Formats: sequence, C-alpha cells, structure tokens
Amino acid sequence: MVNEATHIEIFDTTLRDGEQAPGATMLVLDKLEIAAKLDDMKVGVIEAGFPAASAGDFKAVNEISKNSKTSVIAALSRSKRADIELAAEATAPAHRRRIHTFISTSPIHMKYKLKMEPDDVLSAITDSVTLARNLSDDVEWSCEDG
Repeated sequence: MVNEATHIEIFDTTLRDGEQAPGATMLVLDKLEIAAKLDDMKVGVIEAGFPAASAGDFKAVNEISKNSKTSVIAALSRSKRADIELAAEATAPAHRRRIHTFISTSPIHMKYKLKMEPDDVLSAITDSVTLARNLSDDVEWSCEDG
C-alpha cells in the first residue's frame, strides 16, 4: 500500500553529469531548453552545472536560474571558496537555489589527489559548508569517492 503522504523529490543531474560522457557536449541554449522542460515538469531540483568549470557553465547556470519558475536550481562546487562564491553568484537570480559542494574522502584521494590529512579534509568540509550556508539557505554536501 502506498502512503499518500510520501513525497518523492527528483534530483536531476542531466545538465551537469550529461556532459561527462564522451562526445556529449551541450551549448548554453541546449541546457536552457532542457532546463525549461525539467522546470515545466516540476522536477524538484535541477543541478544546472558547475559554474567554476567554465564561463559557459557559469552562464548556463545563471540563465537557468533566471528562467526557473518551480524547481530548485543547484550549482556544483568543489570545497573551495572561489567555487562556492561562483556557485552563489550563478544561482543568485533563482527563486529557489542550492549550493552543492563536495570533496574527496577516500584515503587514496585524500593522500594523492588532495594531499591532505583526514583532519584537514574534515576542516575543509566544515569551512565549505559554513561558507555555502552563509551564501544560500539550501546547501548540499557530498563526498567524492567515498
């Protein structure tokens, strides 16, 4: 039996993860068109992109933020001040926005990719989430390679 009070929220990463596949590149106009359709379908959260990745990604996230009517518009950022500030700036026009910040947490990534000790990674998480929370009411944190 289905509980009628159950709420399921869709978190769509097409506009960010969709470009991870070889040869799958979207122009800003492509992203705007897809985002408009997702918003029309009342998708709960649209992760619109990674503003620090490129000027084009920043522009796409910013334009999607301006045009969204129902969905939360999320921007991905590494746990770096500059990334988080760009995510906040890109999503500023959204009626509802989210900053989604992440950092690697596996021992191999901490040692070789980040060159950080576990306590330093924990401090980076605390600092990044605190900064993001000061810039947005909605913050999501994820571990990469957890």
